[in-house]
Amino acid sequence: MTTTTSYQAADGSFVRPDSEFRQTISSEPGARYPPEKGRYALYFAPGCPWAHRTLIVRKLKGLDDIVDLYQLHSFMGPEGWYFSGEGGSLPKDPLYGFTKLKELYFKANPNYTGRYTVPVLWDKKTGTLVNNESSEIIRILASAFDSLLPEARREANQPGGGLYPAAQRAEIDALNDWVYATVNNGVYKIGFATAQAAYDEHVPALFASLDRLEAQLAAHGKPFLLGDALTEADVRLYTTLVRFDSAYAAVFQCTLRSIRHDYPHLHLWLRCLYWDGAAVRDQTRGAFHATTAPYIGHYIEGYARSRHKVVFKEQGPLIIPTGPAQLIEPLPKGED
Repeated sequence: MTTTTSYQAADGSFVRPDSEFRQTISSEPGARYPPEKGRYALYFAPGCPWAHRTLIVRKLKGLDDIVDLYQLHSFMGPEGWYFSGEGGSLPKDPLYGFTKLKELYFKANPNYTGRYTVPVLWDKKTGTLVNNESSEIIRILASAFDSLLPEARREANQPGGGLYPAAQRAEIDALNDWVYATVNNGVYKIGFATAQAAYDEHVPALFASLDRLEAQLAAHGKPFLLGDALTEADVRLYTTLVRFDSAYAAVFQCTLRSIRHDYPHLHLWLRCLYWDGAAVRDQTRGAFHATTAPYIGHYIEGYARSRHKVVFKEQGPLIIPTGPAQLIEPLPKGED
């Protein structure tokens, strides 16, 4: 998010601009950004679901010693994401001493006029921003560094062929498209709506998609969205649903139904990923829990602050909702 770009159309609908830095990391001869240990850094803010995707894949792949991780403050300040030295945030940017993320964007492009978003994949060697589109960064992290990893961590050796296997790409892309439009971004279309008509337009689409996902899991009875193997589709949906019953219900008014009370298959899927359930732990490797548990208690406040900024322009009191008592419920006996 940024404080310089409007999120609303004239009719009160939320509009998300496209990311602008779209380069990749490649082992191809002559590639501008080849895979190298310690060359790249991933900037993130704990509450952001788009950045959360990249944390999960970095952890799944075992890239802790290959791609550095730089944490910003949990909430945005007046000029966007910033370093604070609090709650796990670094006190300042370790590379250049910056205190605000926007300074990093201006280093990459002094004439930049877009949003100052996380995640950021940064090249320390050339001092520039490689990519700030989460859907592309997760694919970069999933495969671009495989030559530096043990055989067991390489995509070709994962169940089903990895997070984005060639045989399932059309199916994954199709699923990602409607999940992004109606669920991942759909909650923002609801929560950041500034007109009743805009809110009313997007609520049915969100819950129709959750109904569809529930039916899909119920029909095949497998642990993951597309069957027996973890794919990027699971990663992309997880970062929304792990925030749903707390932040999106309480703050974004996505209250028609809840995951824990109305979607038993999605609820089990979510808890299996979070708790590393017996049916999935060989593939999840603790990555979902490790990248969620330290930060989940801050999600509600982060979204309350964001909505206060985007919708109410910081006018009036900021109210932080409370609950639910259990942010993630335990797994049923036999699934743990």
